[in-house]
Amino acid sequence: SFAYFTIKDRLPQILTRVIDTLHRHKNEFFEEHGEKGVEAEKRAISFLSKLRNELQTDKPVTTLEDELPDAALWNQYLDYQRNLSNGNGEPSWFQSPWLYVECYMYRRIHAALAQNPPIDNFDVFKEGKAQNFFESQEAVTALCTYFQELLKNIKDLDEKQLQEELFKLLQVSLWGNKCDLSFSAGEDSSQKSSPLQSLENMIPYILVNDMEKLWSLLVNTKKRNTDKSNVRVDIILDNAGFELVSDFVLADFLLSSKLADEVHFHGKSIPWYVSDTTKHDFNWTIKQLQSANHMWMSRCGINWEGNLKKGVWVYRDHMFWTLPHDFSGMAEVAPDLYADLQKSNLLLFKGDLNYRKLTGDRKWEYTVPFHQALNKFHPAPLCSLRTLKSDTQVGLKRGQGEQIQASEPEWMVSGKYGVVQFDAAL
Repeated sequence: SFAYFTIKDRLPQILTRVIDTLHRHKNEFFEEHGEKGVEAEKRAISFLSKLRNELQTDKPVTTLEDELPDAALWNQYLDYQRNLSNGNGEPSWFQSPWLYVECYMYRRIHAALAQNPPIDNFDVFKEGKAQNFFESQEAVTALCTYFQELLKNIKDLDEKQLQEELFKLLQVSLWGNKCDLSFSAGEDSSQKSSPLQSLENMIPYILVNDMEKLWSLLVNTKKRNTDKSNVRVDIILDNAGFELVSDFVLADFLLSSKLADEVHFHGKSIPWYVSDTTKHDFNWTIKQLQSANHMWMSRCGINWEGNLKKGVWVYRDHMFWTLPHDFSGMAEVAPDLYADLQKSNLLLFKGDLNYRKLTGDRKWEYTVPFHQALNKFHPAPLCSLRTLKSDTQVGLKRGQGEQIQASEPEWMVSGKYGVVQFDAAL
């Protein structure tokens, strides 16, 4: 299975890169923290080398020994996995659900650093995320320019034109999800060309296209909301780099077109899946744009900083997004987060990992309805914007999956296909 390939090949590669990154920063740790920094680096590397060995030799998954706030929840989840195995031995790297052990690896990487001050705040994936951003400059410039030109005339657009622009920016945000460093095991995956030129040609690769439903929801919510309560859209973020910029543009469009009054972004509280957005990445990206020597890029950065100051953009993270639980467990494990999401008029879930957690990462029949696969996770109307990089997919028409499978056996994991998949939450 693709899960086997991921655990056998991709995860050890990622761990090797993390170890190399720490090696390369040895002098920097010494300059900043003296011998203590070097000692901490050695301990972290030894912890990670041991982890890689456990993974490659299919050792049992062990309880977390650290004191971090989420450790108890992780250890409870391991007990739950033990109970599932019905005494068939301990859950191990190759004998456990893929989603669980993959998340577990990233949590252990975090522990390797968090337990070793003074380098406990070092993000081992930061360089890769920054590199992805800089290598996508051409695409970022093209997108910011297009958007700033659009803003000049946005007040004059009729409903049909607004709808067309929304659909364009949804697609840019969808295909921006191809720039995923955990998928390429950290290899370059930046967006090189203008993301707007190829949209027309990409339409056939959107297997479920519910953009019309999103439009109806937003327009009807706006019309119904005469009592002046704010229309709120939440974006559950995926990757930093180009994808994050495409999410910012989409969010700004929703505000500028008056389809929404506020946008809440949800990022990760610890470095996660190589390229996922943390608070640092979120703020860093806006700062980079602000200081860019390109007029429209810096205009975007300045406006977005302004949105945060005005409170019409809100960034938040929550420990739940970096737990192994799928989202059907959120109401029980993180009732505060679930209650917060219930205040939203629309939830946009970016990317493949969010899709796996929405659908419980199961091997569903392709035709199972999305609503059913969500397994009672219905805090608010939601939509998944996802390019396919793992073998779980629901909500297809009869025969659609089989037809693609016949000519493209790798269709579910190549990142070539995408979905804009909506659930009304009723």
